[in-house]
Amino acid sequence: MDAAHLLVVDDHRDIRDPLAAYLRRYDLRVSVAADAAAARAILGTSAIDLVVLDVMMPGEDGLSLCRHIREVHDTPVILLTAMAEQTDRIVGLEIGADDYVTKPFDPRELLARVKNLLRRAAALPRERAEPGARRLAFDRWILDSDRRELVDGAGEAVVLSTAEFRLLAALVRRPRVVLSRDQLLDLTSGRTAQAFDRSIDNQVRRLRRKLERDPAHPELLKTVWGGGYVFATDVREVR
Repeated sequence: MDAAHLLVVDDHRDIRDPLAAYLRRYDLRVSVAADAAAARAILGTSAIDLVVLDVMMPGEDGLSLCRHIREVHDTPVILLTAMAEQTDRIVGLEIGADDYVTKPFDPRELLARVKNLLRRAAALPRERAEPGARRLAFDRWILDSDRRELVDGAGEAVVLSTAEFRLLAALVRRPRVVLSRDQLLDLTSGRTAQAFDRSIDNQVRRLRRKLERDPAHPELLKTVWGGGYVFATDVREVR
């Protein structure tokens, strides 16, 4: 089995490089980035299995980069936060970070959290997010699992991030079934919801802007207060 590939993003070399060296001792591939721009470049060209991300960085901060990662990737993210910055931890969980470690930290604790998240991600086979029929029609849309795209009635494809596609597929394959946020996280990424985790809500909001005629009054992706979300229309398989 190939070694998992980690990306450590921290502007402090005295933290970044020793941490990378420590993780490599445990048969992990590690790339490093000193800022968000370098991290984005690596994420765009390499298959990264997990990101260790410092929150406080000059320029684009770690929270902004975490939000970007969650919009376009399912890659697990561990935030490195200052002990006193509770707000950063809460916001990070709201936008979909999987875990956090406070500075100063014991590298053994971070390694344990890394291994836990890698095991969890490996336990999620692709089929859990994409079982069954390959082309599903609803309202004026067709969801094509083979091409991983959403097509409107005029044949125009709508761009979906990986996370958006998996969430929509999970809902469309279970029409008129109320799914909790915990269930949706498990179906799409194998993650367990933590307090303040709003990543599903954020993805639903983005999907509504792309799917609904009036996103403020959704007819397809409906909220069930106290329950979660339901895909509230009929779905049929097409060839």
